[in-house]
Amino acid sequence: MTMRPIRLLGDAVLRTPAEPITSFDTELHALVTDLMDTLLGAPGRAGVAATQIGVSARVFVYDADGEVGHVVNPTIELSEEMQDGDEGCLSIPELYFPTPRAMFATVRGFDQYGAPLTISGSGFLARALQHETDHLDGKLYIDTLRGDTRRQALRDIRAAAWSRR
Repeated sequence: MTMRPIRLLGDAVLRTPAEPITSFDTELHALVTDLMDTLLGAPGRAGVAATQIGVSARVFVYDADGEVGHVVNPTIELSEEMQDGDEGCLSIPELYFPTPRAMFATVRGFDQYGAPLTISGSGFLARALQHETDHLDGKLYIDTLRGDTRRQALRDIRAAAWSRR
């Protein structure tokens, strides 16, 4: 089992769009295995994107609402209906803020062998799919925050011990 360290806010890889996967080879299979080990190796994790372990590759893994899997080269479609709820991120540890997200999401992509797949979900699964897809586009959930919530998030990030390393 290989749990990889999670990159924290401030690492440039988190702000850079990931490269599309072009080879469905043993290197990709090993990356998916490392991502899944990193996801399942600690309790309470809902997803890990390759960028969060320092790899610029369009792939993420998820474990939300009883669904566990991975998606390579995801594209996402969102509903207009919205949901509210707190959101957190392994790359911004121990901080959670109310983050609006689409209520329903459909992700299309491929499995690690190149077979097409589609995952659709609502509620928490939809939130996780959006969060992880955003990571692959160089976006973090705090980017969607507005007003007082955004100001509080930025204050809390500056005050966090991990941000002063």
